[in-house]
Amino acid sequence: MNPMKILVVDDEAPIRRSLRATLTSAGYVVMEARTGEEAIEEIQTGYVDMVLMDLRMPGMGGIEACSQIRKLSDVPIIVISVCRDQSDKVSAFDAGADDYIVKPFGIQELLSRIRALRRRAPGAESTPPFISPELGIDFERRRVVAGGKSVHLTPTEFDLLRLLVLNPGKPLSHQVLLEAICGPEHAFERWRLRVFINQLRKKIEPDPSNPRFVLTEPLIGYKFEAPGEKPSKSPRTNGQPHSRRLREAS
Repeated sequence: MNPMKILVVDDEAPIRRSLRATLTSAGYVVMEARTGEEAIEEIQTGYVDMVLMDLRMPGMGGIEACSQIRKLSDVPIIVISVCRDQSDKVSAFDAGADDYIVKPFGIQELLSRIRALRRRAPGAESTPPFISPELGIDFERRRVVAGGKSVHLTPTEFDLLRLLVLNPGKPLSHQVLLEAICGPEHAFERWRLRVFINQLRKKIEPDPSNPRFVLTEPLIGYKFEAPGEKPSKSPRTNGQPHSRRLREAS
């Protein structure tokens, strides 16, 4: 297996050097960019497996850079920033980021976040595609078609959709969803889940303000209703998602 290539985007040279030393010692190949513009150029001209993105940089900032990268690629993006405000985190996730780490941070925490996103790579598990007239999902290729058009989901958005679709009709709690897509340390950050749900609805729902597929379950969480199917009954599994093979919706 080829080593993973990580693009470090930060205008401070000491931080880039520190991350390069840490990531290289962990077996990763590291590329560097000083600005958002340089990051986009790297994405356009080279193969990148993951991006570590600072927010505050001269010229194009991290938020705009995330947004522009999302127009080009679904590469996982981890924001690394001194900004602690929830509004900054929401803006980053809205722009397409998959995770957010506040500086200063522990090296082991960073490596853990990288490993968690890496495990979401295509082909990790063989799952039959979900097919309906309104929505199609190829789980192995991580491709989604909604309303006859291909839509691009971030890795976290896709993982959220996958978890919901593989448990049709079953309400999944906020905590279960957050632990699965963001890790147990974020299990009670409901605002984070709302951001991902809103972005997902904008991309797959015919009318995001009146969703048909990803439904809110009051006081519990969210559930997926397959087009044309009645709500399904799933056995209880102590609060954990129950994965099963999907039937094709007619």
